[in-house]
Amino acid sequence: MSSDRRKPYPFNQIEPKWQTIWDEHQIFHAPNPGEKKFDSRKQKFYVLDMFPYPSGAGLHVGHPEGYTATDIIARYKRMRGFNVLHPMGWDAFGLPAEQYAIKTGQHPAVTTRENVAKFKSQLKRIGFSYDWQREINTTDPGYFKWTQWIFLQIYNSWFNPKTNKAEPIETYRGKNPDEVRLAYVADVPVNWCPELGTVLANEEVVDGKSEVGGFPVVRRPMRQWMLRITAYAERLIDELEDLDWPEGIKLLQRNWIGKSEGAEIDFKIENQDAIIRVFTTRPDTLYGGTFLVLAPEHSLVDLIVTEEQWLAVREYREKTARKSDLERAELAKEKTGVFTGAYAVNPANSKKIPIWIADYVLLGYGTGAIGGVPAHDERDLEFAKKFDLPIVEVVQPTRDEPAIGFAGEGVAINSPIINGLTSADAKRKITAWLEERGQGKRAINYKLRDWLFSRQRYWGEPFPIVWESVPDGRHRKHRALDETELPVVPPPLEDYKNGPAPVGIICAFAIRKTTNVLSGKRLRSIGWAVRNRAASIFTSAERSTRCCICFIRVSGTRCCSISATFRNRSRFSV
Repeated sequence: MSSDRRKPYPFNQIEPKWQTIWDEHQIFHAPNPGEKKFDSRKQKFYVLDMFPYPSGAGLHVGHPEGYTATDIIARYKRMRGFNVLHPMGWDAFGLPAEQYAIKTGQHPAVTTRENVAKFKSQLKRIGFSYDWQREINTTDPGYFKWTQWIFLQIYNSWFNPKTNKAEPIETYRGKNPDEVRLAYVADVPVNWCPELGTVLANEEVVDGKSEVGGFPVVRRPMRQWMLRITAYAERLIDELEDLDWPEGIKLLQRNWIGKSEGAEIDFKIENQDAIIRVFTTRPDTLYGGTFLVLAPEHSLVDLIVTEEQWLAVREYREKTARKSDLERAELAKEKTGVFTGAYAVNPANSKKIPIWIADYVLLGYGTGAIGGVPAHDERDLEFAKKFDLPIVEVVQPTRDEPAIGFAGEGVAINSPIINGLTSADAKRKITAWLEERGQGKRAINYKLRDWLFSRQRYWGEPFPIVWESVPDGRHRKHRALDETELPVVPPPLEDYKNGPAPVGIICAFAIRKTTNVLSGKRLRSIGWAVRNRAASIFTSAERSTRCCICFIRVSGTRCCSISATFRNRSRFSV
């Protein structure tokens, strides 16, 4: 008796036998209404697992660990008489299949199909109770047709603040619907991996390198699709109240949304027909503003930097591009920065103040620019002390404590318009004064950012959007495809490789103004491309199509926010 109990479980006999029976009789199928064996009296129960990415290595121990727990629940509910829907699928688009295609020349679809078959075989051998009739594959056009359909619903909608909900874009009465669409295009700082030729999420970057391949990653502005979730910021805050969540979790959510009330203030750039807009929660400290700081990626940097400061600015931007936002925002780190050579005018006292760039200012928060008030902000004070910038006290504490470094509310001093007022009253008065002069306005800002909605460089579902040239030939516009045209599938390619170095860099001004330029002379008309020390430049304008054929070799890296990457010889429409 005891010896029989010690015999090993004959899984190689029992498991295949019963798994075959399960498949033949579709034991785990959840019937729909109208199907055979559907029982309307049964209560429905949905058990959903996170779909795995089917890599070539097959399952790892973490997969069955989680899937076992959900399978226990699914089997338990079936035995209790529930109609259980327990599907499985494959989150199959991704960089690994594309990188494998680059190395081997095998189409990602082939690699994905083989990997899915391997994963499915392994899951079946474990014996999970999935309804395989409902198997999902994200690379199946029949599936991503509906993700594209969802994108179109978002693209064709706007958030109406009066009704506090999304509405069809046709109901918008403004001049430019693209300004309010819930899905829109913007130039935003992203994690760009030149070797992979794609944008990476923060969690895909480890110590400044891509998780896949270990290639260098830099931060740079690029045109991306965005989802306007900030339009829902107030609803997200208001509707937290009725949620049955712990108060600590609600507080974390409010801090994540990060609502701030203050003012946007415009600083005119000296000798330029341009302004720098700054958001601040303390407009009452405006008289104490002794410098401005832009995020290194800010588009105005290319416009304002002087010839003398250009090299230092370029080098600093290159260093910053290799840092994550978390590294840049670290409070304990030593403050760094570079003077642009340009100045702005403080609208409160008409004094000229220098414009710097520094990595602790992030392009993705506020306007990507801050007003430095060193007497009453810790980071600004450290920055001012390091670079010997003026420090002007403008808030007097109500208690016996030093004014320098005081960041609380007190009484305004050294501020003619608001002297003697409490901080609260001073905020209201100076904001109203700025609004009267057209130099500022009340504003609300959020830490919550719009969601960057990108995809893989090739192996991902395409956006159902077409870009077209407008009649002037210098711009392009986008339009949505009709729902009847879905799905849009990735185009067939023979070469999946990213364009090789050198990278071509040219600015829009050069393309518009230059018809035939050879390098060797520093000509003002070819702008920042020459400032990046291009080894050879040739720009030929095709007047019939109003676009350009360009080929540029450069020594160095990208120098400005307006750029194009070329494979040998490319057409770039502007």
